[in-house]
Amino acid sequence: MTKMISGFSKLTKEEKINWLAENYFKNNSNAVRTIKQYWHEDKKLQQLHDDFIENTISNFYLPLGVAPNFLINGKEYAIPMVTEESSVVAAASLVAKFWSTKGGFRTTILGTTKVGHVHFMFAGASAALEAYFINNKARLLAATKSITKNMEKRGGGILDIDLVDKTDKLANYYQLHITFETMDSMGANFINSCLEAIAAEFRNDEIEIVMSILSNYVPECLVRAEVSCNILDLGVENPQKFAEKFYQAVKIAEIEPYRAVTHNKGIMNGVDAVVLATGNDFRAVEAGVHAYAGISGNYTSLSHCTIDNGVFRFWLDLPLALGTVGGITALHPLAKLSLEMLQQPSAKELMQIIATAGLAQNFAAIRALTTIGIQHGHMKMHLHNILNQLGATVHEKEKITHFFEGQTVSHAAVVLKFKEINKR
Repeated sequence: MTKMISGFSKLTKEEKINWLAENYFKNNSNAVRTIKQYWHEDKKLQQLHDDFIENTISNFYLPLGVAPNFLINGKEYAIPMVTEESSVVAAASLVAKFWSTKGGFRTTILGTTKVGHVHFMFAGASAALEAYFINNKARLLAATKSITKNMEKRGGGILDIDLVDKTDKLANYYQLHITFETMDSMGANFINSCLEAIAAEFRNDEIEIVMSILSNYVPECLVRAEVSCNILDLGVENPQKFAEKFYQAVKIAEIEPYRAVTHNKGIMNGVDAVVLATGNDFRAVEAGVHAYAGISGNYTSLSHCTIDNGVFRFWLDLPLALGTVGGITALHPLAKLSLEMLQQPSAKELMQIIATAGLAQNFAAIRALTTIGIQHGHMKMHLHNILNQLGATVHEKEKITHFFEGQTVSHAAVVLKFKEINKR
């Protein structure tokens, strides 16, 4: 019997769920109950969530946590973080407190330029194409006036249009490379609308437009976050040795791609959590950041460290195209509250906050790796999760947690101890 279906999108939510239960769930009554259990009792709010995407059947919850005590450029923040990974919020909070007594985090906006392209094919002489572009550049800009009018009032808009010859990489391939400033908007819809208007004006019988689309690679939309203090003021046991091992760990990530990927993933634990909390596009951010990590031709660490003249300095540069107005940020109630928690930041301020969260997370991971080991914190949460799965009581949790202090935690060992306690 086939499980293919026509017209699935036209079914009601109840009908979609019933079809799934009949075709894909073994315990269909339990599956339906679980799916409906996550519906919001406020029907208007549930409809809002249903309308975010297509074919919705329920809500998929992720925890929203808070990392307090961040001091960024002299301003105090409590940072909202959405993540399913244990230890991330705790680590960020601990590092925020650690650096709050040493001057806090400092951030700098290095650029806010975003990019879009009109990709096209042209088989004629490049000189003729160049002349056509120069003669029509003003018309290309004029074609977007109705779209850019409001953005220009806010100080943004199209910065420039360049013709780029890519025929050395692909026969007959050229592009219009257009740069944008989108202010507090992430600007995807704005950029794509401009690109399509430009493409429509630019095309002729000899120019074949392939596609018009923004790029999530934004190496000129860049923010730096950093911390520094005298090594002797780090406030750790044997600060010189700590600084040297920390420096070596960062250097390893700079030259070893196997380590760099995991090192950068740790940074993104902090970055993605705040991107999600504020209703921004974490997939676009991830793609752009990892592309930037390979900008030299070799994938490398996004963060860097020096220990010169008795001073410890740790920093990173991140490409972050973010928005604080429009899109899901204006619709999702918790995204709006997250931005309120962050004191209604501009897009530039949000870039700085998110880069700081990434740096804090990276500092926490490297500190753990070079001292007590990364599993110390993870195992506490791992044990907690296993005990929850087993339905352990508060008393059982206390007893088993005490038993595993200083020991390796494994699922099998915890289950064995849980059964042993319940036999008594």
